[in-house]
Amino acid sequence: MVARDTTERHRASTPLELLVDLVFVVAVSQLAAALAETAEHGHPLDGVVPFAMVFFAIWWAWMNFTWFASAYDTDDVGYRLLTLVQMAGALIIAAGVPGAFEQHFDAVTIGYLVMRIGLVAQWVRAGAQHPAGRATAWRYAAGISVVQALWLTRLALPHEAQFWTFFVCAVLDVAVPIWAERTGGTAWHPHHIAERYGLFVIILLGESVLAATVAFAGAERTVERVVIGLAGLVILFALWWVYFLHPVGEDLERRPSRSYLWGYGHYVLFAALAAVGAGLEVAVVVSGEPDAPVGDRTVAVLVGLPLAVALATMWLLQLPLGARSPVRGDAVALAAGIVLSAAIAVPLIGLVGAFVAMVVVLVLLVASTYLPRDA
Repeated sequence: MVARDTTERHRASTPLELLVDLVFVVAVSQLAAALAETAEHGHPLDGVVPFAMVFFAIWWAWMNFTWFASAYDTDDVGYRLLTLVQMAGALIIAAGVPGAFEQHFDAVTIGYLVMRIGLVAQWVRAGAQHPAGRATAWRYAAGISVVQALWLTRLALPHEAQFWTFFVCAVLDVAVPIWAERTGGTAWHPHHIAERYGLFVIILLGESVLAATVAFAGAERTVERVVIGLAGLVILFALWWVYFLHPVGEDLERRPSRSYLWGYGHYVLFAALAAVGAGLEVAVVVSGEPDAPVGDRTVAVLVGLPLAVALATMWLLQLPLGARSPVRGDAVALAAGIVLSAAIAVPLIGLVGAFVAMVVVLVLLVASTYLPRDA
């Protein structure tokens, strides 16, 4: 196991990485469904915290697998089997999502532990077989192991203590790479990383595809549900369009020291995209239901708020890399503001009107990227 060449040409995601992504699709789908179900029962705020906590486990596990694979993807038998262990951990996390929304995080923590065991073993292999990166690899293995022990210890604490110690453990977890790479950076491939993040964006947009499908396949295809389904399709397509307008591989190659800000910042974007899918699912399920426990304004906000956050984050993620994005900051701010305003103004324009307004704003935002910068 030696480091991959950071200048390797035509470096693309491997079939094994795509298979791992398939497992994470299941975990994200379970999490989005749980968030939507909580909102459908009239308690949208109750699902926000467990959603953010479990999504951290999913996101950070995927992040660690992705960056390690970018540096040390040997694709031999040992690598494949340890990847299988990490996939098993992701499925355990997915199975533990319902319990997490009832404040029982045992299954999620165990799944996270399984994933971390597989990753620690990979780092130990790298340290043993790649002398040039040994110090960094063993720092990773030691740091991950210590923090994982804290995650397990957290389960023995009272419920109130478990809540605030989550943030302590999370901060320590994301600090491990910063500490480990002080002895030397790993050989990650900028264009490969850019592609991997783009693929995960597509995975998260799949939640919106599912919601749109439900709208069209429902037993009662009311005008409201058809409009929501079509709006969901345009929303996901516009988000895809905006995210992939500017390839960031060359920017990461030019400013590798800014990769932490860019990579860590994707937590907000990824979570927002998953929340958009969950919000669209709620909109499809409760639309036209006179006795629905959640009102139309809340439904619109469940879509509009994460949509606005996703748009703003896509633009902000370009800043650390010094990229000149085709998307103008003032246009993004205006679009996000109108989206939120449309969601809040549901009593005046109706739920259908709010979704139509969101679609119009997104279409105009995409169109604005093809105007001259001084227009």
